[in-house]
Order: sequence, then C-alpha cells, then structure tokens
Amino acid sequence: MPHSIAPAEALERRQRGGDAHTAVVTSRQSLIDDLEVAITRRDIASRAEILRRITDLFAAGSVSFGNEQTSLFDDVMGRLVSEIDHSARAAFGERIARLSNTPPKITRELALDDSIDVAGSVLKRSECLDEDTLIIGAKTKSQDHLFAISQRSKLSENVTDVLVERGDQKVVISTAANAGARFSDFGYTKLVSRSKNDGELALLVWARPEIPREYLLTLFEAASETVQRRFEAADRSKADLVHEMIKQAADQLQTSLRDHSSDFAAAMANVEQLHQKGELTEQRLCRFAESGKFDETTAALSLLTELPVGAIERALVHDTGDQLLVLAKSINLSWKTTRAILAVRSGAGGEFPEYFERFNRLRPETARAAIQFYRLRERASKSRK
Repeated sequence: MPHSIAPAEALERRQRGGDAHTAVVTSRQSLIDDLEVAITRRDIASRAEILRRITDLFAAGSVSFGNEQTSLFDDVMGRLVSEIDHSARAAFGERIARLSNTPPKITRELALDDSIDVAGSVLKRSECLDEDTLIIGAKTKSQDHLFAISQRSKLSENVTDVLVERGDQKVVISTAANAGARFSDFGYTKLVSRSKNDGELALLVWARPEIPREYLLTLFEAASETVQRRFEAADRSKADLVHEMIKQAADQLQTSLRDHSSDFAAAMANVEQLHQKGELTEQRLCRFAESGKFDETTAALSLLTELPVGAIERALVHDTGDQLLVLAKSINLSWKTTRAILAVRSGAGGEFPEYFERFNRLRPETARAAIQFYRLRERASKSRK
C-alpha cells in the first residue's frame, strides 16, 4: 500500500515544481482525505507543525492565488485549527494577523474565538477582517475583544457606534484616542455623554480634530470648571470658539426675549423720547441704575454710547465689569453713576473697590478708542448675518 503524503508535503512538492497554480490540480476532497490520514497518525504537536508549514506555503504564494486556491487553504487550515491545542491556536492567530492576505473563513473564525489569546491579534491587526465580523465581535464578545478592536488602525462609524455604546470605560477611552476612528452623530453623542464624569475621556474627545462644533459646545458646558480649564490649556482656539458660540447663543436668547418683551418696548420708547428732547442726562441714567431698572439702563447706555442694545446687554450680563468701565469713561460718566451701573450688573449694591482703582486709571481717550473698535466690530458682525 503506497505511503500517504501529508498535505503540507504535497503542497510543498507542487510549489517546488515551480507552478503555484498546481495546488488546485488535486481536488479539495483529496487534500482533505490526506489531511484525515495525517491527523490520525500524528500527535497534536505534529498537527501544529503541519499547520505552520501550510501557512508558510500560503504566505509565499498568496499573491498569485485565486479564489479556488485560497478556499482550498481555508478548508485545510480550518480543519487543522480545530485539531490543535489552545496555545497553538493562539500562535496561529498571531501569525495570521500579520499576513496582508489571509483565507476569509479561518480569519473570521479566529477573530470570533471566545479566547482573547486567539482572537486578540487578529482583531487588532488583521487587514482582512470585514466590517460585519468586527461588528459581530463588538456586539457579542468580551470587553477584552472590544478593546482589541478599538486599537485597529482604522475604525468605521458602524464599528465605533457599538464600541462606545457597549464598551467599558477602557474601551471607550481607547476608541476616543484612536486617530483612525470615525464617529457618527450617535457615536459623538455617546462619547460626550460618557465624558461627563470622566475628565480623561473628555480631554480625548475635545482633542479630536474633526469633532463637530455642536459637540464641542455640549462637551464644554457639561464639564466641570477644572476640566474646562484643561480644555483651554489643551487648545485655546477651540475654547475661544466655544466661548463665542456660548455668547452667540446667549445673545440670540436675549434678543428673542427682548423682542417679545412689552416691558422693554415701553422702556425703550420712554428713553428714546427723553433722548430726542435732550433730557437723557447722566443724572437720569444714574437714577435708572440706582432704581435697578435694567431695561431703562440698557436703553440709555445704548443711546449715549451709540452701541447696539445687544452689546450693552452683553456688558451687563456676560462680560466682565471692566467692559462697563470702558463704556462709562468713553462718555465721561462719574464714578457714582458707574458704580450704580455696576450694581445693576451684579444685582447688589456695593463700593466695588476692585473697580474703583481701574476706573481712575483709565483715560477717557483710551476708552473712546476702545468704543470705536466695539462699534466697528458690531457692524462687521451684523453684516455677516
């Protein structure tokens, strides 16, 4: 009875013949039959050696193999993998993960192995895994499997959607730190939501160059003051953008409230009438401020400084008190009137010693130059809308 040739030896002989395509001359069933004989006659270590040699043959000729040859190797490798021990499967997974072209069925089988020792390298590095396999692994396997997937050089939105929803914090941090990851609106929403109590994750999300502006804003507003300061230190330009967005949103809200306020309309009409009669004096403005009349104070300052109402409201609500000092000095208001306006801003009276010194040092001509700049900026901003 003729000696049966082991599959690896048969493939090697065909390769030595110089024709990579002769691997298909013997039918698939014939090779499987040879494999059956080899497996029954050899121990586990020998089966692992057969797998190693077959993998070598595939790696050497895979560029020239067609679908049929690749499928033949897929069947042979799949049968051998089921017949070797855990450590040998893990070593095989490491080897397969580094090949640029691998049989699809065995690659998928390794990637979905319950053991991270077997699946890890394939999930992390194999370029031959399709998106469906990655999604199945992300949806059904362990957090260690998800962590391996999160470290791939590229991740599609469909894959990151699963990682940021199902993954633990370690997985989500790894995904957010991955420069090759892409995120859908759902993915960014989940990242921002999961960043609320995790400063490290928040910083990673903040640092992503492609993050849409609306998510930057949500991320910033949800962060603690400490994390916000870290955002500003990490990327000043993004922080400036967010502050501008917050200011614009506040302006829009205040404009909407003002436009629908009958109280403001009545106050504006009253102050405009005083202005037209030449009766809008500093004393009148001071009385408005001392009486805590926000709308009248806003309208009067707007007319006296020739700045839009919105700019005055920002100074009274959002900006620092220094902005009000500039407004006051530019129209030669006294400290008494300025102090009353600062009280309107703070909602409480006081001497404001921290502003008194700065008020005295500020020169009127410097303040008027600043006001002219504000006017130009407001006009430019209006023309862009």
